[in-house]
Amino acid sequence: MVQALMRLWPRDNQPTEEEREWEELAEELRDTRYQLRRTYLQFNSTDDPDLIEAALFEIKAHQARHSYLLRQLKRLDRAQALKAQ
Repeated sequence: MVQALMRLWPRDNQPTEEEREWEELAEELRDTRYQLRRTYLQFNSTDDPDLIEAALFEIKAHQARHSYLLRQLKRLDRAQALKAQ
């Protein structure tokens, strides 16, 4: 019972575990978007076939990470919405 109340009223306005996880995922998403933009710039600024191929692999990897992070953030949002009901 006490733990349930502690979740409702966190001490000292410290973020809950879900809020910390959400912030970490959001930061990773921002970083992934930056890396994706940087890789697109590299792709667009080279004419070497090997560098183009490497950039394509990096772009695909960043896109996959971006999709994963978005799914995780949506999962947390749904979980928080269900807790609020």
